[in-house]
Amino acid sequence: MTMTATPDLMGAHQPAWPDAGALRATTGTLRWLPPLVEPEECAQLLDDLAAVTRGERVVLQAGECAELFTDSSPVRIRAKADQLYELGTRLRRTGRAPILVGRLAGQYAKPRSRPVETRDDGVEIPVYLGDAVNGRTPTVQARRPDPQRLLNAYAHAARGLRTLATGPATYTSHEALLLDYERALLRPDPFRGGRFASSAHTIWIGERTRAVDGPHIEFAAGVTNPVGVKIGPGAAPSEVSTLVARLSRGHPPGRLSLIVRMGPRHVDEQLPSIVRALGEDAPRVVWLSDAMHGNTIRSATGLKTRVLSKMIDEVEQFCAVLRAHGLHPGGLHLEITPDDVCECVNGDADLATGPTRYRSACDPRLNPKQADILVDRFSELLSD
Repeated sequence: MTMTATPDLMGAHQPAWPDAGALRATTGTLRWLPPLVEPEECAQLLDDLAAVTRGERVVLQAGECAELFTDSSPVRIRAKADQLYELGTRLRRTGRAPILVGRLAGQYAKPRSRPVETRDDGVEIPVYLGDAVNGRTPTVQARRPDPQRLLNAYAHAARGLRTLATGPATYTSHEALLLDYERALLRPDPFRGGRFASSAHTIWIGERTRAVDGPHIEFAAGVTNPVGVKIGPGAAPSEVSTLVARLSRGHPPGRLSLIVRMGPRHVDEQLPSIVRALGEDAPRVVWLSDAMHGNTIRSATGLKTRVLSKMIDEVEQFCAVLRAHGLHPGGLHLEITPDDVCECVNGDADLATGPTRYRSACDPRLNPKQADILVDRFSELLSD
């Protein structure tokens, strides 16, 4: 059977789809389906984000690290939206109206550091890549990429968006990882010309796929939506400057969000040089702190976790660096859940025993109390 994948799977993080004909049929169907979001909503978000660059508003972009199809029920979507809104009320203490962007109704795929994993019995199987690609059950058959799941992703995203439209309205976002899916959902933008990504109001490009000459940045450059790019500790100032020039110039302020995910030490050491390299472009982008991914470690029990105190340190350093350069800290990009889990620990001392109640499909998320603490600290920093 023919395997369809990019030549460098680990470089572009595209699935090795096993059936080229099935993939073509799936994307052909997606091209005829209605857009999941409307272009005027994306245009409104762009206007809202322009206000963030002026220091008038603040962003909370938060939700699941990897959504499950089973989480698209109205009850689950409302629970997640309610948590987002409650956190938004905490941001109002800053005196800036919050813009709420949920990692909802579309965050169904994840890049992974390795293409395979080893089960407890020593058998090597493909890694789980998100419900839009394969299943979580640790068997070779379940982990086989299935293009039909792209249609399922569309259906579950549409279901989630219908729930949001009935009351807890908010903007939606996800990582634009699966290019076959994203390209199939491109639609004409009658407001700004060109084409917009109709899979979400805003999409971002991850740390692993932000190569300046790579296909993901090419995709982001070709859409009219507001877009984001994750910036990790390995990002050179010249590289970020090139990314900003390609994705921001010729667009209004707020079109591009730089989502900084470095860890506190690297933020303090490396973010200043990036800001200086951007020059007059720096005030035109939205600066968001992802204080989670740069703080991912293994606990004594072997599970991935994150330490809340380190996240707070990173947010503090992020705000201090931007303010020292006359820029506005624009907001937070977080992985959260309304569930009573303990996937992240509060301090280093908890690493010996935690985490516990680990239910995430991939990365550790903040529980409601932890999310409150982090958002409250950011609000305090913006209110100082």
